[in-house]
Amino acid sequence: MTYEHYIDGTWTAGHGEETFTSEDPATREPLGTFHRGTAEDVREATAAAAEAFEAWRALSYIDRAEYLWDIFHELRDRHEELGEIVTKECGKEISEGKADVTEAWHMVEWAAGNARHPHGDVVPSEIPAKDAYMRRKPRGVVGCITPWNFPVAIPFWHMAVSLVEGNTVVWKPAEQTPWCGQTIAEMFEASGIPDGVFNLVQGFGDAGGAIVEDYRVDTVLFTGSAEVGHEVAGEVGPEPGKTVSCEMGGKNAVVITANADMDTALHSAVMSSFKTTGQRCVSAERLIVHEDVYEEFKSEFVDLAMQVAVGDPLEEDTFMGPVVDGRQVEKFHEYNDLARTEGANVLVDRTELTDEEIPAGFEDGFWVGPFVYEIDYDSDLRCLQEEVFGPHVALLSYSGGIERAVEIHNDVPYGLTGAVISEDYREINYFRDHADVGLGYANLPCIGAEVHLPFGGVKKSGKGSPHAREVIEAVTERTAWTLNNARDIEMAQGLSAEITTKDEE
Repeated sequence: MTYEHYIDGTWTAGHGEETFTSEDPATREPLGTFHRGTAEDVREATAAAAEAFEAWRALSYIDRAEYLWDIFHELRDRHEELGEIVTKECGKEISEGKADVTEAWHMVEWAAGNARHPHGDVVPSEIPAKDAYMRRKPRGVVGCITPWNFPVAIPFWHMAVSLVEGNTVVWKPAEQTPWCGQTIAEMFEASGIPDGVFNLVQGFGDAGGAIVEDYRVDTVLFTGSAEVGHEVAGEVGPEPGKTVSCEMGGKNAVVITANADMDTALHSAVMSSFKTTGQRCVSAERLIVHEDVYEEFKSEFVDLAMQVAVGDPLEEDTFMGPVVDGRQVEKFHEYNDLARTEGANVLVDRTELTDEEIPAGFEDGFWVGPFVYEIDYDSDLRCLQEEVFGPHVALLSYSGGIERAVEIHNDVPYGLTGAVISEDYREINYFRDHADVGLGYANLPCIGAEVHLPFGGVKKSGKGSPHAREVIEAVTERTAWTLNNARDIEMAQGLSAEITTKDEE
């Protein structure tokens, strides 16, 4: 079966002749064939969204949220089924596939519930007879471009809030996970949402670029790689009145001090480095360990990395599934080779899994295992500066206090997330106040998101936070209103309200 785009309430093959196939990364089996969107398809979708905007914004918050409540129940009722679809299409193990769906319904619940919460602010005026307040209004058409590693959760980060706030949406999911996109579009259709309010265009980067460039798109929300995200931000930046919010990658780290609990440190490091096969924007590729506990930590971490269960992602006892596609395998090997050439002492090299480690029937999958090395810290080393997006982990020893650890932590162009493991609250507070992160964790892995917290970074890791309350800033305009309740006009700052005439002068 060949699946279609969903534009203006209709399933359509679009204008392009090309199709593409989604594959199970564990088996390489085809999951579905999809029409590849063109710039003309995007123009039709944005035109439909623009046409639908005025009627959609005219509805109350409550009425708009009702459509999302239908999808909330659908996500909950189909939790197991949808979790399996996520796992089959992007390769992460089944507990993570189901957690992806859980996070999606949490986000929808938050956005739809927020429809009944206060919007805007009342502020005091200098003049007793005046009321001053702020109101928000939707910006218009929101273009959403989302990644493959959270193919259900992240689309709802973008779209749930945008829609409840009164915007219309044109969405391009990642080309690696179009089946997840198809399933979400079917939910929107079943909800009865008005034609043109939600639109799906499947495809590749050229379709995403057409969304960014379309003059009818008022806001672009992007989650993905830093390289693409900065291109998106650069395209949007020069256009007056158009906004962008981008959440991008990182070269994240876990700092393990001399005062760390070793069990907490090991658990946090393994989760941060290897969960989702290292394919989270928050995954840790650097472990910065105090010299007093370095040898103990290294020995135990290496043992755990050698034992991490890699295999069928649908099995409950699998810790790491495959990476998403052949390009990720190639990139992983390239950076492992780079680390070797830059002087790494390789401690764990499971880049080529043995026949015994790969389950029967899965030989064609995109399999890699942990790669762990130690290296002397040098800020000029590319392996310590550039994001790999795989289970590629550097161990770095430091001496001195938490100040030195934070210096090393911050000495990268990114600033998405980081964790500190310590039983000394002073060290935790120093990290909290000085680490360059948008998301920080103490005595926890540097992974995990709760939908009511902002999710975004600093430096090269982001511009804005397309998540929860923070995304409201991107998809609405705030207007400050002042209302005079008196017959006379009195001005703030002592400004005279008298009108003088030429004769009086």
